[in-house]
Amino acid sequence: MNIRIRERLTLQFTLIVTSILLVFATGIYLLSSSYREQEFYARLETKALTTARLLIEVKEVDNDMLKIIDKNSINAMFSEKVLVYNTANKLIYNSVDDESIPVSDSLLNEIRKSGQRRFHLGLNEAIGLRYVEGDDEYVILASALDKYGRSKLNNLFWVLIFGFIASVIVTVIAARIYSARALKPMSDIVRQAERISFTSMGIRIPEGNGKDEIAQLAITFNRMLDRLQSSFESQRAFVSNASHELRTPLTSITGQLEVTLIRDRSGEEYRNVLRSMLDDTRDLNQLLNSLLYLARANADDRLVRISKVRMDELIWQILGKLRKQHPDYEVELTYSEKIEDENSVVIEADEDLLRVAVSNLIENGCKYSDPHRCIVSLEPQRDRLHLRIEDAGIGIDLADLPHVFEPFYRSMEVARKGGHGLGLPLAKRIVQIHHGDLSLSSTPDTGTRVDVFLPYVQS
Repeated sequence: MNIRIRERLTLQFTLIVTSILLVFATGIYLLSSSYREQEFYARLETKALTTARLLIEVKEVDNDMLKIIDKNSINAMFSEKVLVYNTANKLIYNSVDDESIPVSDSLLNEIRKSGQRRFHLGLNEAIGLRYVEGDDEYVILASALDKYGRSKLNNLFWVLIFGFIASVIVTVIAARIYSARALKPMSDIVRQAERISFTSMGIRIPEGNGKDEIAQLAITFNRMLDRLQSSFESQRAFVSNASHELRTPLTSITGQLEVTLIRDRSGEEYRNVLRSMLDDTRDLNQLLNSLLYLARANADDRLVRISKVRMDELIWQILGKLRKQHPDYEVELTYSEKIEDENSVVIEADEDLLRVAVSNLIENGCKYSDPHRCIVSLEPQRDRLHLRIEDAGIGIDLADLPHVFEPFYRSMEVARKGGHGLGLPLAKRIVQIHHGDLSLSSTPDTGTRVDVFLPYVQS
């Protein structure tokens, strides 16, 4: 059963307050009942002792006179009875002629032994006292019904019952009002959130005073919306740019085919068209491979296939392939003096992804420098491996630096030399999923330096 938070808060608040009221009312009733009983027993004890003194110590008072005194006392209690027994457990005084308290010798002996005994006779409270006068020992029994005290206790009971019920009703109403007011910001958040859609990502949740927990929730939710909006905008831009980049070589291939088919060509002309189409196809294939690797790098990190990778060997493999594709590229690989054994250049990584990242960085270093040359260095550190790629090329303008890791972003200088603007974003993402860091610094007309830090062990 699903219970709304408002009803749950109302129920919890009511149960807590009701429990407190119940304990409080029960405590008042029990304390009042105990106080009434103690007070009445004190009155019975006073009555018993007064009767004993008048009967035993005052010689001028006999039984008949004592009965008259008892009946006409202003402090007489309802259904009052007083009995006095001598040492032989013989009844020597009874305040009521026609009624008596049922008394056994064992009860009298127990009272003599303990000195006092309190007990009940039906609704009546009774007390037994041992009274010593000289060498004589007496037992006085007094019994009465606390009609007035019980009436007050009964009235208190009903006052507490009705007060408890009224308090519960007031508590329920107050709890509903309180929960409604407390959850109103939440309701506002829900209503505002329902307005948010893919086409209206600019809507934000009101943050209120920004101090309480609900305001913090709204702030956190708005930050999440900011990230989502940025992600959606990046996705739209990515799709648009990818479509444009894919369309360019396809349009070129289509145009060349259409022009070629207009009339017959010579063998050399056909070969030139085929070479141009081959270049466009290779460019398209490179773009598709970059997109596939970027999609893989942005997928779940758990899909990354981690293995032991020796970085120097990986770089040599990349350089061998690069020289075949670009014979004019020149790369110098240097090592730090700290390298003492081969384990210092072995890291845990996805070899395929790491190969793509390092290859892109080295190729960029050569492509945008003149002559096509860069320096690659390896330096082991305490818990990570430092890879540095430096070139003395055209550099990157200060205005372009914040955007170099955005997919498909290319400065004017870079656009003239070709490429799709995916190399750096792909390399950075691959380094990130390996829990590493990639930083770039550049000075126009001086060169660019890329620093990559990769941990030896992947958590």
